[in-house]
Amino acid sequence: MDSNLGVLMDSSAARRRLQAIQDHLVPDGDFSSFQLRLNVTAGEFFNGDGYSVVLPEKLQTGKWNVYRSARSPLKLVDRFPDHPEIGTLHDNFVRSVDVYRDYKYLGTRIRCDGTVGEYKWMTYGEAGTARTALGSGLVNHGISKGSCIGLYFINRPEWLVVDHACSAYSYISVPLYDTLGPDAVQFIVNHAHVQVIFCVPQTLNSLLSFLSEIPSVRLIVVVGGVDDQIPSLPSSTGVQILTYASLLSQGSNNIQPFCPPKPDDIATICYTSGTTGTPKGVILSHGNLIASVAGCSLALKFYPSDVYISYLPLAHIYERANQVSSVYFGVAVGFYQGDNMKLMDDMIALRPTIFCSVPRLYNRIYAGIINAVKTSGVLKERLFNAAYNSKKQAIMNGKSPSPIWDKLVFNKIKAKIGGRVRVLASGASPLSPDILEFLKICFGGIVFEGYGMTETSCVISAMDPDDTLCGHVGAPNPACEIKLVDVPEMNYTSDDQPYSRGEICIRGPLVFKGYFKDEVQTRETVDEDGWLHTGDIGLWLPGGRLKIIDRKKNIFKLAQGEYIAPEKIENVYAKCKFVAQCFVYGDSFNSSLVAVVSVDLETLKSWASSEGIKYNDLAELCNDPRARAAVLADMDAVGREAQLRGFEFAKAVTLVHEPFTLENGLLTPTFKASGECRYYLESS
Repeated sequence: MDSNLGVLMDSSAARRRLQAIQDHLVPDGDFSSFQLRLNVTAGEFFNGDGYSVVLPEKLQTGKWNVYRSARSPLKLVDRFPDHPEIGTLHDNFVRSVDVYRDYKYLGTRIRCDGTVGEYKWMTYGEAGTARTALGSGLVNHGISKGSCIGLYFINRPEWLVVDHACSAYSYISVPLYDTLGPDAVQFIVNHAHVQVIFCVPQTLNSLLSFLSEIPSVRLIVVVGGVDDQIPSLPSSTGVQILTYASLLSQGSNNIQPFCPPKPDDIATICYTSGTTGTPKGVILSHGNLIASVAGCSLALKFYPSDVYISYLPLAHIYERANQVSSVYFGVAVGFYQGDNMKLMDDMIALRPTIFCSVPRLYNRIYAGIINAVKTSGVLKERLFNAAYNSKKQAIMNGKSPSPIWDKLVFNKIKAKIGGRVRVLASGASPLSPDILEFLKICFGGIVFEGYGMTETSCVISAMDPDDTLCGHVGAPNPACEIKLVDVPEMNYTSDDQPYSRGEICIRGPLVFKGYFKDEVQTRETVDEDGWLHTGDIGLWLPGGRLKIIDRKKNIFKLAQGEYIAPEKIENVYAKCKFVAQCFVYGDSFNSSLVAVVSVDLETLKSWASSEGIKYNDLAELCNDPRARAAVLADMDAVGREAQLRGFEFAKAVTLVHEPFTLENGLLTPTFKASGECRYYLESS
């Protein structure tokens, strides 16, 4: 062995690496049969203060670029360490029903008559009883194991009861986006061969309009429906319609035993939309989802005393994973009333301790606070700045801020979201480091950003709760490992200085099983070694923190050859006082960028009043050249402060008074600006 390794021993660095590896190996006759064992010298692989551990993928390649979480460097997590018996979503819920039976679980403000009041709660035990009755009802209707069950309504307690029933009786849940429109819903129902659809009265009419085009459907269950208002269908259709209450009653009268799934069984097929093409069905197993949430549980703990507000779409993996975690820890889940414009009212009523959201909302919160401070008067503005700077300095130095600042300033801000939030999480798209820092200072507690995708059962990486550095997405989820692969056509390589750069690739038990009925795209996404290629470009910061810097596919080149990552620029402009939402666009035929801005109406109207500008309606004001010039000037100032490069500045802007929403097509179902925004550019 000495002669084979002699050449490598010339450098002390190589010697330390080989010694570190050998210290993890137990000889069993010869070198080829070494086996991995635990050893404290794992510290050789990473800095003592690192959040990630660097491990070699293959020793013969000389590449030391595979990163794992420092919390579990030698084994990828696939179960909850404290409860390894939990291998499926069904196991997870069964345990919680047993442990947290009388604890609050599902809460809603919506009364039976449709009015809004205080939150009323269903306990874990009551939800478990409803789960059993609902699943039994499906079995009694002849729905066989492995059938796909569609959910065609927004967040409410019944959504989760249906999902738990699917897990208990080995059905596959298939969320149907209520914002994708009938064409996409019809495609998904047919593609997944959905046999049962749970809907609400508002979506029932849509279903009935194309019922003849979805022949696989046998049963439609109307949540919140009234028996005497449910339409009857001719027997020739082969479809039965009944209310959710009726199915519960039928199941209660004829309870069926559970049909528990195995960890490798499919739990759900989540269709991702993007902005073009037909939706892709992401196959996620029970094991995938348990691994993802179990990995995250190593860094962040929740408790039965916690309260979570559910408003992010349950059709998306971000909210689905949050719900799996809530069940494991016995968290109470309160639902918003279904109107994003009334979310803050719901938060004040619920007083949640956990709030997970997207940058779009955090940008609005930031803008609202800044505007309130600037209009509060000189003394209050000075007090806020003094409190902010003092608290910032303490946090950056790892010290506890003086409680006087919370009493004088920040408790009033915290009250706007209920006053009790101790965890604020951001995901789905990049959050400006300045805004993340702002949230940490104003709201206190744990504020962090995560990175993930549907194909990885949600979380790929997340900031450590104790990390005070912003501008990155943290260390790998302990349930996966990450490596960066060279993208030479974009000049991103492992040899880049000061940090190696490349496409982010993921491997581990949280990686999906493939795209449903689409082997070609599956092979394009996951290579033969099991690495999922995300299409995102990243680099490793000191301490093993992952930073996303670009997008491999969703970029464009300007006429002069400069590559543009629009999300980065949109994130900068989001801090402009006039900007509620922003869409940046360019192409290879033009040398400059343009932007569509959904304006902050109050700010724009206040500016117009101060300038003495008269207008008949908001559309007229948005088309006023003076308004465009004022907004563009403010965007330029924000861009200069953020040190945008010259070609990254928008040279023209179109103002719209309507927000980018799912309903008007200006926002994708993943809360990103849609390509439909280009319509405004082309028509202006």
